[in-house]
Amino acid sequence: MEILVAGAIGLLTACGIYLVLRDSSFPVVLGLMLLSYSVNLFIVAMGRLTVGRPPIVAAGAATYADPLPQALVLTAIVIGLATTVFTIVLALAVSVPPRDEAADAVARPQGDEPSRR
Repeated sequence: MEILVAGAIGLLTACGIYLVLRDSSFPVVLGLMLLSYSVNLFIVAMGRLTVGRPPIVAAGAATYADPLPQALVLTAIVIGLATTVFTIVLALAVSVPPRDEAADAVARPQGDEPSRR
């Protein structure tokens, strides 16, 4: 099982780095998402998840599960989502050409020529 998780982390990291090094903005955003997923998976794997143990030390419990990795991953997911949305909005703002809002630059409808005296 450890080899499978390590392979998944390595594959996600390799694909994320490959996409981050692309020259277009959309693959860079996807690469950042894959890198954040690989880091989250790494944190969960290092936390040694246990099944059937209480997350808080209770009376009569011999062992307990460490809740810190789950809390860190949950926080990282929220921050990663906010960063991804910000990066997408920033990429869209850069790709849209600026508009001239001056009154002289407003297009006139066809056939509406200014009168000449």
